[in-house]
Amino acid sequence: MATAQLSHPVKLCKETIFPSQIATEHESLIMVKKLFATSISCITYLRGLFPESSYGERHLEDLSLKILREDKKCPGSLHIIKWIQGCFDALEKKYLHMAILTLYKNPKEPEKMTEIYQFKFSYTKDGTTMDFDSTSTSFESGANSEDIKKASVLLIRKLYILMQNLGPLPNDVILTMKLHYYNDVTPYDYQPPGFKEGVNSHLLLFDGNPVNLKVGLVSTGFHSMKVKVTTEATRVVGLGYQENSTTEIAHQGLDCEEEEEEEEESNNHIQSLDFTCNQENSQNSMMKRKVSEPMKGIISNRK
Repeated sequence: MATAQLSHPVKLCKETIFPSQIATEHESLIMVKKLFATSISCITYLRGLFPESSYGERHLEDLSLKILREDKKCPGSLHIIKWIQGCFDALEKKYLHMAILTLYKNPKEPEKMTEIYQFKFSYTKDGTTMDFDSTSTSFESGANSEDIKKASVLLIRKLYILMQNLGPLPNDVILTMKLHYYNDVTPYDYQPPGFKEGVNSHLLLFDGNPVNLKVGLVSTGFHSMKVKVTTEATRVVGLGYQENSTTEIAHQGLDCEEEEEEEEESNNHIQSLDFTCNQENSQNSMMKRKVSEPMKGIISNRK
């Protein structure tokens, strides 16, 4: 039986995925945890990173979801569940700014990425707003729990559509995850379970021609989570991507227009083999941001 404590992603498989009511900060936290864990499960399953035995099945409306669970035959699934639990700890404390799941091919060049998944979190009580489709649908302050649930279902649906339409990854990839924090509230020596102090760099190399895909934003009035995917341009063939132009996949139900934000560079400039993973105007600020990384990466043999 599922409990309100999302201490284990496997519990997502047992009962309802999203809470029926989201009126308090605690209920909002449960919602964001489940949305995050469901998104990671979606990505790892549809990108073929772990075997079928590492997932349980749940249904969300007309979607059949595969949710990560402990699989002792697959150490990688055990590691990523620990990563998710570490993120939960940082979310509970309101320290977590971004969780960045990255995939790379060469263990000697971990800075040269082949795919990146960014989950950006914020904490607020200023009201509920959502804006994640091509028609700029928005729920203003006071949106009810059903609206938030619908928004979350839509984000998962968009993520599934994207994952199902991306071209294949290389056979052998390595997974890692970096956590970035809000420095003004995060203790200098804080490390969530399963993580150690990481090296922060505003410069990442991208193995190929990268393209940014905005998946969506969900806000509950207490928390918000924004999802963005960066992948090789050749993997989005057929999704409406045009080189050197705004990525458009509206016909697939996805809105990938770049949002104008104070903390992101205008136009989110990215170049082949010179991918600047800079989420703020000030590079110096980003370079000083506290970062955690896992004790070890996960090797996914996909042959």
